[in-house]
Amino acid sequence: MGIEGLKAAAGRDLVSGRTHRPLLGAVLAIACAGVVALSGPVHAQAAEEWWQGFGFGYTDQSTQGEKPAKEVEPQNDLRTDGMPWRSDEMLVAIDKAMGLYQRIVSAGGWPQIPGNRSMRPNDDDERVPTLRKRLAATGDMKGGYTDSYSYDSDVVEGVRRFQARHGLRESGRVDRPTLAALNVSAQERLDQLRLNYQRVSELLQQQVDQRYVLVNVPAFQLEAVDNFNVEQRHRVIVGRPGRDTPTLRASIKAMNFFPFWRVPDSVAKLDLIPKLQKEPQYLAQEKIRIFQDNFNGMELDAAQIDWTQADYQKIKFKQDPGEQNALGLVRLDMPNSEGVYMHDTPMKPLFGQASRPFSAGCVRVQGVFELAEWLAKFEPGWGQPGRVQEVLSQGQALDVNLARAVPVFFTYITAWADQNGRVQFRADIYNRDGHQALSEVSDPDAPPPSAGLAP
Repeated sequence: MGIEGLKAAAGRDLVSGRTHRPLLGAVLAIACAGVVALSGPVHAQAAEEWWQGFGFGYTDQSTQGEKPAKEVEPQNDLRTDGMPWRSDEMLVAIDKAMGLYQRIVSAGGWPQIPGNRSMRPNDDDERVPTLRKRLAATGDMKGGYTDSYSYDSDVVEGVRRFQARHGLRESGRVDRPTLAALNVSAQERLDQLRLNYQRVSELLQQQVDQRYVLVNVPAFQLEAVDNFNVEQRHRVIVGRPGRDTPTLRASIKAMNFFPFWRVPDSVAKLDLIPKLQKEPQYLAQEKIRIFQDNFNGMELDAAQIDWTQADYQKIKFKQDPGEQNALGLVRLDMPNSEGVYMHDTPMKPLFGQASRPFSAGCVRVQGVFELAEWLAKFEPGWGQPGRVQEVLSQGQALDVNLARAVPVFFTYITAWADQNGRVQFRADIYNRDGHQALSEVSDPDAPPPSAGLAP
C-alpha cells in the first residue's frame, strides 16, 4: 500500500481534517508488517531489479524535465508538497522509508567509494562503477552494475538526484560534500530515520493550534501551516555551529517594523569588539551607536574608546533602523528563554547557498514580508494583501502586537520522506544525531561561517 493509501486507510475527521491517532497506529503496524527483510547475499546480475523493487520512486529523465547538468541552476531546495513535517502523514512516510532502508541494511548495505578526489562529468575514473552501484542502491539511477569508467550523462543525472535528496548543490559532480554523503553507511541512515521518527512523534504530542510556524533548522527552511496544510515555505539562515539555533517552542506575539538592533552581549564580545579592533570605522559605516551601561544610557564617542581594552559589560551597542540594519526591516518578536527570534536581513545573497548556518543563533527568513502578511491576516486592518508593503513604504517604525499570537517551533529534523516516497536527508550540523559521518561538510561555494555581523 502506498502512502496515499495509508493516509486514506487511517481516516480523517470530517471537520478538522486531522488523522485519527488510534487508527493511524494500526495502519503503521500494517505498513511495518508489509516490509520483508532480505536474507542472504544478492547476486550482481539480479541487483538492478532488487534495488528497483524497493520503490524509491525512480523516474526516467524524460519525465523529470531536468536541465542538463552543465546549466547552473539557482538553489531550489524548498519542499513542494502540502504535507507538514509535524503530521501523522509524515510519520507514515518516514516509517515506510525505514522499511526500505532496513531491507538495504539486511542485504549488506551499499559500497563505499574510496579515495578523496572529486569526480567530474566526462572524466574517466576507476571508481565510477562503484559510484553507479551506490547510486542504484538508493534508486537515484538505473543500470548501476556496469564496468564502464565513464562519468557519462546517466551518472551526472544520478548524482544530481542524490544531491537534491541530501540538500546539496545540484552540480552533477562528486565534490567533497557529495562524497561524504555518499559514504554514510546504510545503517547510519537507518538510525537517522529512526531518530527523526521519534522527533516528529514528540512534536505531535505537543498540543497546538491548527495555525503555526515551524522552522526545521538543519533543512534551512520554514513552513507556515494552517489546518494541517503548508501554506508558505521560506528559506532560512540559522546559527553556525557553536552558536546553535536552539530547539524550542514559543509564540510570535508582535512584528517590529524598522527595528533598532540592540546588540546582545554575546555578539558584542565575540564578534563586534574584535571587529572594531581591526576596523574602528565599522560603527559609522553601519550606523551603530554606543551607550554607557545600558541602551538608555549616555551616548559615547567611539573615537574616545580603546577597543583593545573595551569591556562589553560596560558599554552597549545599538544599530539605527534602515536598510543596513542587521535585522533588516522587520523583526518577529517571539519571547523565549533563549533570546532568539526571526527577522529580515540585508545579506540576502546568503540565501543562495545550499548550506546556511551563518547567524549567531537567530533565524533570518527569506521572503519575510510575505510571512508577515500571513501572520497578521486575521488582525484588524490587516486582512487585505499589501498592508506590509504599505507600512514599509511609509518608512516609519511601527510595532504591531498580534491579538492572535501564532505558535512557533524551532525543530531539528535531519531525515524524512516526501509524499512521493522520496527519502530526504540533511547534514547533522550540530552533531546531534549520534554518528560523526552525519555531521556537516560545508558547501564548497559558501562564504566563511562568520560572514556578516548579525544575530
